[in-house]
Amino acid sequence: MFQKRLTGSALRGAIAAMCSVAFLLFGYDQGVLGAVIGLPSFRKQFHDPDRSTEGIIAGIYDIGCFVGAIVAFLTADRFGRKGSIKWGSWIMVVGTILQTSATERVQMILSRLLTGIGNGINTVNVPIWQAESFKSHNRGAMLVIQSALIAFGHPLSTFMGLASSQDKSTSFSWRWPIAFQGFFLILILIALPFLPESPRWLVSHDRIEEATAVFAQLEGKTATVDDPKIIRERDMVVASVQHEREVGEVSWAEVFTEGKNRNLSRVLLGAGPYMFNQWSGINSLAYFLPITFERNIGLSTELSLVIAGVLGLQYFLVSWLPYFFIERAGRRKVMILSAAGCSFCMVMISIMLKVNTIVSQWVFVAFCFLFFDIFSWGILPVSWMYASEIMPLRTRNKGVALGVSSHWLSNFVVVYVTPTAIDNLGYKLYIIWAVLNASFVPITWLFYPETARRSLEDVDQIFYEEKFGMTKTRKPGTRRLSIDMNSEMDESPTIKDEYPTTKQVSPE
Repeated sequence: MFQKRLTGSALRGAIAAMCSVAFLLFGYDQGVLGAVIGLPSFRKQFHDPDRSTEGIIAGIYDIGCFVGAIVAFLTADRFGRKGSIKWGSWIMVVGTILQTSATERVQMILSRLLTGIGNGINTVNVPIWQAESFKSHNRGAMLVIQSALIAFGHPLSTFMGLASSQDKSTSFSWRWPIAFQGFFLILILIALPFLPESPRWLVSHDRIEEATAVFAQLEGKTATVDDPKIIRERDMVVASVQHEREVGEVSWAEVFTEGKNRNLSRVLLGAGPYMFNQWSGINSLAYFLPITFERNIGLSTELSLVIAGVLGLQYFLVSWLPYFFIERAGRRKVMILSAAGCSFCMVMISIMLKVNTIVSQWVFVAFCFLFFDIFSWGILPVSWMYASEIMPLRTRNKGVALGVSSHWLSNFVVVYVTPTAIDNLGYKLYIIWAVLNASFVPITWLFYPETARRSLEDVDQIFYEEKFGMTKTRKPGTRRLSIDMNSEMDESPTIKDEYPTTKQVSPE
């Protein structure tokens, strides 16, 4: 049961902490196989898998995540944000147990598929739950923190693999890092009963009194359900839900129809950053970072794990930097600069591998470090926040689920082909990533409206006013003027939103 003694910033902090653990688990899961797949005990246990089998063992997890995102598409509006996260976490618990106890390839593959299904459900619902519970000027900063925790998951799994690898004689060296996923899941399952459901989801299911109570709890100790500020917040959500209902019940077809809400545009734009994340080439490196160093430049397994761990630790540390500028600079600018920088790094990585001298090999390592840094400053945080910011409430779960599905399907393709591509393409693989990163720059500039420092209802208004095609909304909103569902409402009658709320406008 939700504990009412948690209010205001303490309650928002508790929600953020639980979401942070979930994001840390996302990152850990993405790095853990790369930390153990090259260990002698792992390769002996699974009969020295070839490159194609390595790709299947790694990539099947992403297929599971894709399936999980589709499951969330179908069920999360019924079970709620919290309920979906609970079921996703329990599925991951079962998958983790089966992975840890695996003795054959088939069991490892199927258990990674199951773990992925649970994670796919969570990757849809955690960002939505957070976006619907935080103020507009906090949303971006909080997701930056959690993007940083995704980054921290990589070195954590790498160093866990390095530490356990010292036991060379038993399977403990690879089973322990995999089993450690359960620690994060226990924390999530313990925290969930003490936290509230999304107030927006409650309103959409006509649980108005519960939603009003949650708004008051999120506002702080001095707020009550009768406060004019809370009533206005509730009424804005109710008006938004009523407006969406006026256009009819949501259907699968509606999500892919442009219509007055521009649902198709939002689905395509929301899926874009998720796909940018994967097609930047980040997981071509991250999933297989130790064996990338082994096979590209001939480092030992232990040294490769050490360098991969140090790189991941730096990745975590620098990924906090967008906290200080992502709301001020906006999503568009950091995405464009990050994509351009990542493209440059991939060009240099390719050149260094082609030159193939001792010096160029270490320059290759240096540009891997720089690539991760630049990726973490833009593509990483924006990819996890953008879809949940632009989807209308009635189709938000389905729209974000489709975006996350595109993320995991892309991830599977990247991870599956990487081991073979490293052997067969060599430096040319990184030219492909460079070209793809460069293409993200004009796409973002032309088509992506700015969402920073705008309430979710302000973003709705952008899509009501702009038609399909190039955007004119290229600058962040004004924090002081943006009235979010959970924001502190300015009492001055002279202050107005940059965009009117959904309650005030026609979707025509």
